[in-house]
Amino acid sequence: MPLHNNVTEFILLGLTQDPLRQKIVFLIFSIFYVGTVVGNLLIMVTIKCCQTLGSPMYFFLFHLSFADSCFSTSTAPRLLVDAFSARKVTSYNECMTQVFMLHFFGSLEISVLILMAIDRYVAICKPLRYPSIMSRQVCLLSIVLAWVGSFIHSTAQIILTLRLPFCGPNLIDHYCCDLQPLLKLACMDTHTVNLLVGLNSGVICSSSFVFLMISYFVILHSLRNHNAEGRKKALSTCSSHITVVILFFGPCIFIYARPKTTFPMDKMVAVFYTIGTPFLNPIIYTLRNAEVKNAMRKLWHMKMTAEIKR
Repeated sequence: MPLHNNVTEFILLGLTQDPLRQKIVFLIFSIFYVGTVVGNLLIMVTIKCCQTLGSPMYFFLFHLSFADSCFSTSTAPRLLVDAFSARKVTSYNECMTQVFMLHFFGSLEISVLILMAIDRYVAICKPLRYPSIMSRQVCLLSIVLAWVGSFIHSTAQIILTLRLPFCGPNLIDHYCCDLQPLLKLACMDTHTVNLLVGLNSGVICSSSFVFLMISYFVILHSLRNHNAEGRKKALSTCSSHITVVILFFGPCIFIYARPKTTFPMDKMVAVFYTIGTPFLNPIIYTLRNAEVKNAMRKLWHMKMTAEIKR
């Protein structure tokens, strides 16, 4: 804890103070959170149990589902508990832990989305060299680097946060602990810290989004040389990936890649990318991917057959 810090706990104002709306918040987001965990867990189990889903694309999808589940878990349980709490108190250490986890798994999701784009680029634009370029060793090394990079990013964020002195008040106008609302409470000039946050999170979000959109533009442009069947399959896969990228990066860029200012819709935008997008990802990938749907059906059929034999 930094020196001259008189704050040992924070009070989260949440999404609403109205008791009836709090119950509605609990009902809606409990469905979202359970759906997120169950949906992503189903994808992870399906990929692990089905040999037909052994390609690098599904290896990265497994890790994306894991990142989605953890990313949502970093905020949703706190939101649900606070929906029935008269005083939404979180300790200083809990708040700092949430900042770290939020940025760690958010950064991990960005890294995996980039790896998935690279995988699709190699598969579609360099098909003959795909097995050698996207070997198992390369995929494993890529994921390890993604975890290490995410840890470095979140460590940099938490170091900035831990150095902030809080003298009071301790009311956070948000449903979770994040850098922007915490910076508003710091009893110091936060101009430099805001600039560092923008250069860190803002640049990562913006540059990653630009890189991903350029990658998929190149991929889609190269499809003109493919046959109709190959083009249809590639378009289906890429359109799912592009949808996920836009849904995730749009709100992230809105929150982090802008000057120090706040808007009334900030909390709802944050809810969308921390809870909404992880909920939508499994739906997007399963509905738009015939291989995943077929693998899930086979897995379910095998389970039912095994139960009947008992």
